[in-house]
Amino acid sequence: MYENKTDDQPVRTVLACVDTGEFDAEASLAELAELAATANAEVVGEVLQKKQSYDPATCMGAGRLEELKEQLEALEAELVIFDHELSGVQVRNIEQILDVRVIDRTTLILDIFAQRARTKEGKLQVELAQQKYRLPRLTGMGTALSRLGGGIGTRGPGETKLETDKRHIRKRISALEDELEQLKKHRDFSRSRRKKDGVLCAAIVGYTNVGKSTLLNALTDAGVLAENKLFATLDITSRSIELPDGRSVLLIDTVGLIRRLPHDLVEAFKSTLEEAASADIILNVQDLSSPEREEQAQVTEKLLNELGCEAIPKIQVLNKADAALYPDTVFEDSQTVMISAKERTGFDKLLRCITENLPETARRMTLLVPYDKTAFIGRIRAEGKVFAEEYQENGTLIDALVDVKLIKEAQQYIC
Repeated sequence: MYENKTDDQPVRTVLACVDTGEFDAEASLAELAELAATANAEVVGEVLQKKQSYDPATCMGAGRLEELKEQLEALEAELVIFDHELSGVQVRNIEQILDVRVIDRTTLILDIFAQRARTKEGKLQVELAQQKYRLPRLTGMGTALSRLGGGIGTRGPGETKLETDKRHIRKRISALEDELEQLKKHRDFSRSRRKKDGVLCAAIVGYTNVGKSTLLNALTDAGVLAENKLFATLDITSRSIELPDGRSVLLIDTVGLIRRLPHDLVEAFKSTLEEAASADIILNVQDLSSPEREEQAQVTEKLLNELGCEAIPKIQVLNKADAALYPDTVFEDSQTVMISAKERTGFDKLLRCITENLPETARRMTLLVPYDKTAFIGRIRAEGKVFAEEYQENGTLIDALVDVKLIKEAQQYIC
């Protein structure tokens, strides 16, 4: 039977996929290989079978599974990852045929999230998604869930008696949901407080591994983990930067997206992703060097629409220009900017673009305020910011960021 591995030992792995035509199987397999590498698996082989529909008992056809078994023995592989969601019965049946451990795409992604989550909320969200995914799969999996730790896809609680476990998991799901609801209330309060205080927010969204954290680090020296791996960072980080017009904006990094992201994960991380829905502007970061850029952008746009972000201004931030094959063919406009977060190029254009697309909350103005109207300068200072002031014969000359509520009144002092 299969052996457990410690987390620092790469697991020799074969990827398996049944191509029914419902998605681009080759592109999905390539992405699965990246996911596997992120989880410390060494991919030593792939199996792709074209089939009209999935086999209800084993997903893949019996003949191809026998070939796969021979391949596993020849490659000395210890794990098979299917690029589909498998039922508990399917996992049990496939493992009996192959005599190695078998997991599916969703279990792999959940495992990566379990490794990467750092904050309390992130860990709770991951465990909630794991528990919801395991519950309907307890029946039929036999001892599959009793393998604790020791390898990809095995982190989390095990199985004793079926009904006891189901009852335990339901109670745990309820407890996790209660804890997350309390954290959500705190997050909602923080959002409403920011709105009340007039804090502008820009959400950085996009596919996983397009360079969102690298961009945040480059703009703000945030010190966020940035690796060339999928889901390198899960937890929200926010940092403030100053725009060319003097306004400050809070940049908020969000969890990366992926095609066919498991539903339970989308639900669990909804409170995190809702940072985009409450933002004043969205920076949709894309990997200009990736041949899958357009498809990845569509995945991001679809989820943003599901979160109700249609009306929020968006900027297409085309990152990794230093690695793009044909950067000269890219057309930039008022809502599309090409940058390299790694090389720190294009940032001036990006900040100007953010400034131009943000709703006007304040305007930078040069004013000559008469001495008998000095109280107006105090109101500007309270609601906005005074960068410089100079006392002249006819009044005080100021360079100031004027709150939108005062712009009309300030017009008479423009010089």
